[in-house]
This record gives sequence, structure tokens and C-alpha cells, in this order.
Amino acid sequence: MLEGFSDSLPLGRSTLDRDAVSRDRPGVLEDSWADPGTRVAVLSSGRALLGEDGAGLALLPPAALPEPALLLYLGRTTEAGDPPAGTVVLGAVYDAPPVDGEWADLRLDGARLSARDAGLFAELLGLANWHRTSGFSPRSGARTVVGRGGWVRHPDGFETEASGEHVFPRTDAAVIMGVLDGRDRLLLARNQAWPERRVSVLAGFVEPGESFEAAVRREVQEEVGVRVGACEYLGSQPWPFPASVMVGFIARTEDPGDVELRPDGEEIREARWWSRDDLRAAAGTELLLPGRTSIARAIIEHWYGGRLEGDW
Repeated sequence: MLEGFSDSLPLGRSTLDRDAVSRDRPGVLEDSWADPGTRVAVLSSGRALLGEDGAGLALLPPAALPEPALLLYLGRTTEAGDPPAGTVVLGAVYDAPPVDGEWADLRLDGARLSARDAGLFAELLGLANWHRTSGFSPRSGARTVVGRGGWVRHPDGFETEASGEHVFPRTDAAVIMGVLDGRDRLLLARNQAWPERRVSVLAGFVEPGESFEAAVRREVQEEVGVRVGACEYLGSQPWPFPASVMVGFIARTEDPGDVELRPDGEEIREARWWSRDDLRAAAGTELLLPGRTSIARAIIEHWYGGRLEGDW
């Protein structure tokens, strides 16, 4: 792993203690909701409520909110301040905004949030997305209910794990790679679904029975017809849209000379190699780069050696 890379990723900076021991305690959600010292992060339609200054997430006392559609135990704060360290934080999910205020989008706003709030938002959104699609058991088809503070679902009457009916949150692993040629140029590509000028590095999901490195090599070969050899792990961050973790790499072409790119025409429409000088001249004008919350942007700027202007 590249030292310090993961620590710089916007959604990889969580400081919250997830407190797995407490989430298993019977009645933890009811007891925490009744405690005036508890604080609640609020989610509606995938957006989180911001505080009055708009700089961070609102953490409200339960009494300030109506009963939510879904309540989740997120953990305890670890930093001094307001609220103090050790404060229980719940996540409340609503079908419609329960209060007036400014609402944040994690893709757009994650990079400007504090480490605590970025990690809290990613955790809350990822859990909420899982619950939204897990109302029925994939084993039996029975309707499921919430257990263990929101970290398990199971059919009524199957509260013990020994029943084999527990359903746990899932995370889909995806690799994302900055591909370099023998002249240290970076490969940037445009997906078929993207508008003109928008580009990014390559990415794809890991298939069953496949290592991260094998997935990097397969995806690059499939999407642009290039064989890569050495793969250097950089770092990772959650990407709850709806349920991924992005695992970042630098990969280098096997051929040290000029390598022809052959976009597959199905997923990738255009691809080319970029030098640092070319990219500096084009970023923000000829090209639209990934947003600053994404690991794609971090990989590009790691290769470039500094900050680039321009976003999606």
C-alpha cells in the first residue's frame, strides 16, 4: 500500500467507533433513541441533513425528530468537541425530509466534509441502501425484519444466527486503476454513457474466484485491449452507490514501447494516453475530470504529482 494514500481519500477517513459490541445488545436502538444524550444523523432520498452552518452533518437529539422509517446504530464518537467523545450516534432514514434544512449529496460534498462526517455519511448511506433492497430473505423469500441495531436482517422468529436465516450487509469489490505506458503516460477513457469531455481511469467489478490483481488485468484487456503486468496497490475507499468498495491500483503495460489502445466500443467509447503536460493544459477545458470525492481523482493526481483544476 502507498503510505498515506488511503488517509487522503475523502471517504476513507472515518473516525467513528462502530462499537460492534453495543449493536448486539437487545434493545439498543430503543434505549439509544430514548437517551437525550444520543445524537442522530438524518438521511432522506440518499441525502444527509447538514447543520445550520452547512459545514458538517447535523447531529440532532432524538427529541427533535419524528419516528423514522428505519433506525440504525452507527457507533460512538471518538473526538473531543460537540458532541463529546463517546456519544452514541444513530442513523435515521426517512421517506421524506422530516425537517427543513440543507441536504448534502455524498458524491458532490464528501470531499469537503470532516473525516468524522464523511465516514459517518458513507456508513449511513451504505446501510440504508442495503436495507432498501433486502426486505426479503434470498434463501426462503420470507419478509425480513431489522436486527442487531440495523446490521442484520432475518425473518420473524429467526433471531439467532444458528438458524442460518441471517442476512448481512454486502459490499461489492471493484478495482480501479491508473494504467501507465512505457513513457509514464496515463490512460484516460470515456464511457459510452458519459457526455463529451468527461474522462476517468478504468474500473470494473471483481468476479467470483478472482483476485484484485487478476481483475485489474482482465478489465484493462477487455476494455481497451491492453495487457498489463505489474500492479501496485494504492489504497481503497467505500463507494456506497449503492454498495461498493473501490480498490485502487497503478498498473503498467507489459510492452515498454508505444501501445495501441482498442476501446471495446460497448462500455468504452474513447481512450488515449496523456502526458502530464497534455493533461495540465486540458484539465477543466478540453477534459472534465472525476470529482474530488472519488478515488479516481486521487489516482490521477497521485500520478500527476499535485492538484489539477476542473471537476465533473
